[in-house]
Amino acid sequence: MKPEVLFAPVLQLSPERWWQLAAIALALLIGAVAHRWAVRWVERRLSDDAAPRSWRRALLRAAERLTFPLVALAAALLTRVGLVLAHLPTDWLALLTPLLLSLAGIRLAVYLLRFALRPGPALRVWEQLLSLGAWTFVALYLLGWISPLWHALESVKLIPGQNPITLFTVVKAGVSLGAMLLVTWWLGAALERRIMSVGGVSASVRVGIAKVVKFLLITLGVLLGLNAVGIDLTAFAVFGGALGVGLGLGLQRIASNLVSGFILLFDRSIRPGDVISLANRFGWVQELRARYIVVRDRDGVETLIPNENLITSEVVNWSYSDRRIRLKTPVLISYRDDPELALSLLEQAGREHPRVLDDPPPAARLLAFEDNGMRVELRAWIDDPEEGVNNIRSELNLAIWRAFKAHGITIPVPQRDLRIVPESDA
Repeated sequence: MKPEVLFAPVLQLSPERWWQLAAIALALLIGAVAHRWAVRWVERRLSDDAAPRSWRRALLRAAERLTFPLVALAAALLTRVGLVLAHLPTDWLALLTPLLLSLAGIRLAVYLLRFALRPGPALRVWEQLLSLGAWTFVALYLLGWISPLWHALESVKLIPGQNPITLFTVVKAGVSLGAMLLVTWWLGAALERRIMSVGGVSASVRVGIAKVVKFLLITLGVLLGLNAVGIDLTAFAVFGGALGVGLGLGLQRIASNLVSGFILLFDRSIRPGDVISLANRFGWVQELRARYIVVRDRDGVETLIPNENLITSEVVNWSYSDRRIRLKTPVLISYRDDPELALSLLEQAGREHPRVLDDPPPAARLLAFEDNGMRVELRAWIDDPEEGVNNIRSELNLAIWRAFKAHGITIPVPQRDLRIVPESDA
């Protein structure tokens, strides 16, 4: 096709229409430039704000998202006034006004919905997709293209029959399910934050109630979305039974982890903030999820441990019923040293450490007489295992070494004497 034929509808526009197109392009360009400037300005203002969800950050980010549609709207209104004064038509500019207003409203609404979701790299992408989808629907409605588009989608039959499934049915089901899931997810997150802020209830019970409420709301959202499309929910009775058998056979481990998760939540054997040891892993419980728990160690590494492992394996909970734990620091001293002085220095090192409890007080014991020296041990209690255990062991060892060095107590090194027998004696 020749270019002059392809662009004939555009080339045949009247000069009045060209003036409107130029005004629209100018308004959108001004909005884009203002948005670019707003992004840089907000980034500079938020460079010293470490809180991920502060009110200041929320207001600035909302203003950043509204800059383009509102500035473009202001520019469009000004250019529209100019065209009116020049006695030129402004019908296209009049249509641009509700489009920009709807874009501003949709961007603000979707931005507010993001506070119900977990922060992450995919959150901004989902926000943009939701904004684009909602604005596209509004734009098609304002342009009067919704009805022709629906008829075109209805004409595409994916599964023919007495009750055919058309492309419009699939799109309607997707939109309905997405909308209901979004609303129920937002409501569930809001209720979860409310439940987690309730005092007088243990953390594990709060987490369990929040997860159950969120699961029920999402299930309700799916059922309402399917019902809105016109799908008979009674048909899911047989399907649900078959699905249950399939889940029982093929997803045994997942089901086991889910059930184990609810057991952990309601029997309160492991709670957020507990210090646990499992299979050479030591760390703090950060989160209790439906399928796993998140344990963070001293290196900042987060390990996801399936709930089933916590039910079937031996777990050491350092803070289950009492946060106090006793640390043992063994030391070997020479037979030439005074054991009573060594025991006194051990107890003094324990008393001087700020994390060691005064009640019960630190105690030192002479445990055994071994080949290379006498084994003594410092026993001290702490009540903050979440602050680390190996670090206080290291600090106590350093304090003991300094005290022994200052008082002349030696730590023996294993020695072996080698006696060579002459051949004549052999």
